[in-house]
Amino acid sequence: MFRHSLLLIYRNFKRFRSTFFINLLGLSTGLACTLLIYLWVSDEVSMDKFHEKDGQLFQVMTNHDNSGGIVTWEVGPGLLAEALAEELPEVAYAVSSSGIPDKFTISAEENHINAAGQFVGEDFFNIFSYRLIQGNKSQVLADKNAIVLSESLAQKLFGTTQNVVGRTLEWQILQFRKPVVVTGVFKDVPPASSEQFDFLVSFEEFKDMLGSGLHWDNHNAKAYLLLQEGTDAGQFNRKITGFIKSKLPASNVTVFIRPYSDKYLYGTYENGVQAGGRIAYVKLFSLIAVFILVIACINFMNLSTAKASRRIKEVGIKKAMGASRESLVLQYMGESMLMAFASLILALVLAELSLATFNQITGKQLVLSFDTHFVLAALGITLITGLLAGSYPALYLSGFKPATVLRGKLDSLGGELWARKGLVVFQFTLSIILIVAVLVIYKQIEYVQTKNLGYNKDNIVYFNAEGSVQEKLETFLSEVRKVPGVVNASSGGSIITDVGSTIGLSWPGKNPEEDVAFQVLSVNYDMIETLGIQVKAGRAFSRKFATDTARIIVNDAAVKAMGMQDPVGKAVNLWGEDKKIVGVVKDFHFQSLHEHVKPLLFRLESDKAMKVMAKIEAGKEKETLDQLQQLYKAYNPGFVLDYRFLNEDYQQLYAAERRVAVLSRYFAGLAILISCLGLFGLAAFTAERRLKEIGVRKVLGASEFNIVYLLSSDFTKLVLASILAALPLSFLLVKYWLDNFAYRIDLEAWYFISAGLAALLIAWFTVGMQAIKAARINTVQCLKDV
Repeated sequence: MFRHSLLLIYRNFKRFRSTFFINLLGLSTGLACTLLIYLWVSDEVSMDKFHEKDGQLFQVMTNHDNSGGIVTWEVGPGLLAEALAEELPEVAYAVSSSGIPDKFTISAEENHINAAGQFVGEDFFNIFSYRLIQGNKSQVLADKNAIVLSESLAQKLFGTTQNVVGRTLEWQILQFRKPVVVTGVFKDVPPASSEQFDFLVSFEEFKDMLGSGLHWDNHNAKAYLLLQEGTDAGQFNRKITGFIKSKLPASNVTVFIRPYSDKYLYGTYENGVQAGGRIAYVKLFSLIAVFILVIACINFMNLSTAKASRRIKEVGIKKAMGASRESLVLQYMGESMLMAFASLILALVLAELSLATFNQITGKQLVLSFDTHFVLAALGITLITGLLAGSYPALYLSGFKPATVLRGKLDSLGGELWARKGLVVFQFTLSIILIVAVLVIYKQIEYVQTKNLGYNKDNIVYFNAEGSVQEKLETFLSEVRKVPGVVNASSGGSIITDVGSTIGLSWPGKNPEEDVAFQVLSVNYDMIETLGIQVKAGRAFSRKFATDTARIIVNDAAVKAMGMQDPVGKAVNLWGEDKKIVGVVKDFHFQSLHEHVKPLLFRLESDKAMKVMAKIEAGKEKETLDQLQQLYKAYNPGFVLDYRFLNEDYQQLYAAERRVAVLSRYFAGLAILISCLGLFGLAAFTAERRLKEIGVRKVLGASEFNIVYLLSSDFTKLVLASILAALPLSFLLVKYWLDNFAYRIDLEAWYFISAGLAALLIAWFTVGMQAIKAARINTVQCLKDV
């Protein structure tokens, strides 16, 4: 019986070749797209999950209640982790970290390498599951003078990873240098880690660097906890809420913990409450995968029910001979499942061919590895696809009455027709929504890339101040300005897209019960001029005034936050030091356009810097950079100038959005392609079923245009219905996405009109090809008994 069913399936596939290939192409394309998105989603949700004690691993967060609402930070006081471990028995281990890995200069004899590192507590390897290949995890960071290297960094420094423990290195950042001893080597940080670093050094060194800045009112370090097994996280959260207040009664900062592995996907907080993050894109692409797969399944349903009139006698004979409805359902579901699994084979080939491009777009290193999880997922997706695609045709075909079908009549023709029309409308509705999304995302990305930010980010190159550059900073900057092609140069504690934050500013009239968070940018002379920031009142920092180290410059948002009138010359207090406001600059976008412009202050630090910035004349980038490299080597023999352009960092703020824009174009194109495949097949079947009608009309004088109009009009009505359904839905969806931006485009009518017209033109082209072909068929052939 099974062999007989397979034979029937083969004969039906052979009989309806065009339908078979349309379904195969549509389903395989949909499955390939779904499998690629599955790989990406799996990679995203697995980030930071590889730590053995993931369920006990938490990050300490701080909520700052200020005039603008509650602001959530990942950093807290540098004393926090140690105090929590000492005072709370629920804490098994606690470590502090200096935060996002910084670029250090690591020197081994004449070998100087820029590497990403961070200061961490001695129990770091007891908390996190980074694999040590040399050294003891409880001891490698116990010594203040210790350094633990990644396998790759050890290889670069020494040419080997063997017998490197005990060797001496030197690290440098800012004006700080320290000789250290290698105490361990760890396996390179896996791609599944949200933080990538090349080495670790003792957090005790970071404490020394902070000096007087190490206190409960200065938030400059991250804290990670490993809780004892069985600890209730909610109860622990309630217990630590006022921990900082117990140390600093005047503080309005509260503390809470979140699972460490949540930081990657759930990094956005609004008014102290978790409000999404990258998880939004995981949900978005998962939904798109479902959309595309459903569109492909609709093709199968439509084409299967459309050809029902060609199979009614088969159903009638089988029922007359005693076949049950259940056996017929199994047969037609078998056809669907076989088609789905045949499509899976082709989908795997398509996915493998597309993977390199997909990785380039997403910035991932995904591979088609046939492990248990992937195989089960692929089989599960295919099984669901087969069931979904075959369910309606199987139930529809098996429901015919024998007496009726043997006369060649279909009782349920009207219902079948309306169901098929509904599926076409649904299919094109999804496609139009994707087209609208592509247009809006493209225009928003174009907007953020071209908007006047209030400063000039173009042709500004920056690099680390290392070695002798740090020691002879002013002399080096003077030499940089003399390089032909350099318009101006300065230095700062960070780049403009990565500023720090403080609540340590007070001013006359400030409400002592209210804290205001200010962004802080440490700069040298000429930084404001180099960046082209507009001074609204007062002046920029100047070498003519020796007292400028006791001065600050603020932006309009800071003036508004302080409620000052004529702020220039007013006294304020920053971190316990009296300062005067010497200038006010116009608001500019130093963060992404997701954020409103925040209060910002500039402070002068002319004697030290992490970054050197130079404004280069447009068109002279290559020769100017060559000369800068020579100058840098003259100051730092053996060092390599590792530079970046500021515009690249600004673009990086929208990396996720750009990837969404590119992927959306591909997905929308696939959705339209699959929809049109189905429409093409339906148009072909419609034309075939109406051949006699076409012949009669042509005999009665109908022109080819009349025939084309006749065959196209029904499909045109379906697409118009899709447009009416899609436009309000697409408006709500893109508006929801745009609400993530503080500065965004206006939703104009042409986005929606263009999407609707595009769908209509594509449908006309698809149906028109079949309609024209049918209209040109010889009249005699049309009137034959087909």
